[in-house]
Amino acid sequence: MKRILIVDDSFYMRTMLKNMLTDAGYEIVGEAPNGQTALELAKETNPDLITLDVILPDNTGLDVLKGIKAEQPDMKIVIVSAVGQEVIVNEALEYGALSYIVKPFSEERVLEVVKKALEE
Repeated sequence: MKRILIVDDSFYMRTMLKNMLTDAGYEIVGEAPNGQTALELAKETNPDLITLDVILPDNTGLDVLKGIKAEQPDMKIVIVSAVGQEVIVNEALEYGALSYIVKPFSEERVLEVVKKALEE
């Protein structure tokens, strides 16, 4: 079973993603409401994949992405954010995100992207 860490400041969004992913057979190893917790949980739980929001209360998702990649270069990270500007999307992909999902999203899109990212 593939293990996923969800990072989003919105409790509603974390719950929605968790329900979608557990229904699809994934194990959620943690939920982080901010960047600091995300960095700690990424190290502690060593998930197969992380879903990461760009807007976090204490950090930008891009800083968190860089921080995780510095410590765990092979970590698979998918950005899930309401911020869909091309500049941010391109920056995230440059820093090592495998994919970028813009909110609002469909369950099909999330599951398709997560499955593909885990196969890479």
